[in-house]
Amino acid sequence: MAEVKKHPYHLVDPSPWPFVGALAAFMLTFGGVLFMHKSGPIVLIGGLILFVITLLGWWRDVIKESKTEHNKVVQKGFRYGMALFILSEVMFFVAFFWAYFDASLFPKEAVGNIWPPKNIETLDPFDLPYLNTLLLLLSGTTITWAHHSLLENDRAMALKQLCFTFLLGFIFLGVQAYEYSHATFAFKGGIYPSTFYMATGFHGFHVFVGAIFLVVCWFRMRLGHFKPDDHFGFEAAAWYWHFVDVVWLFLFISIYWWGSA
Repeated sequence: MAEVKKHPYHLVDPSPWPFVGALAAFMLTFGGVLFMHKSGPIVLIGGLILFVITLLGWWRDVIKESKTEHNKVVQKGFRYGMALFILSEVMFFVAFFWAYFDASLFPKEAVGNIWPPKNIETLDPFDLPYLNTLLLLLSGTTITWAHHSLLENDRAMALKQLCFTFLLGFIFLGVQAYEYSHATFAFKGGIYPSTFYMATGFHGFHVFVGAIFLVVCWFRMRLGHFKPDDHFGFEAAAWYWHFVDVVWLFLFISIYWWGSA
């Protein structure tokens, strides 16, 4: 006889994906070290393939569970979990801002007691960084539009605006890559380049993760997984995307604008 469930919570079944994902992470890390030491990319590529398989398999299982197990109580737990995850991401970026402001507000003798250092040619904040700011602000508008369209059960408009959002995210990454390739300073060029690339580079990685998150939501929306009264997967992606937008505004104001003055 099947056991009768006596609580509203979802206790997940045993899954191979945490182990497979850990193995993929090990192969990516070890393969990356081997590749940087010119030992070939085989382990790195194997780790990347295994990582993609993990993502697809895990997403498949979670989507399957969402159809039967994700009731209102479970979704409430997800909301708390997502909020705490975003809070942890805030603290992650606080570390980079702390390093940047410590170096800029109290410049040491090694950089000539001035900020930015004399040997650094800073980027014009109202050139490519300003363009990227407009792109992310526009993407925040389109994802909000997509959310309201979904609430009104206008799936066609929601799909269109969601597509605009992740395309704007990928354009942002392209502009950032172009900016990096034309910057006059390298990562190992001192405290300014290291704090600049760590903060903006990790933000770019978060934009990439958020854009992939939105792409998955787009496919799920096409398949009818999201309803006006049941779409936490999309809400979580929207929360994450707005977080990415806000972090960029702080980066633009403090590092690009104030830091280049």
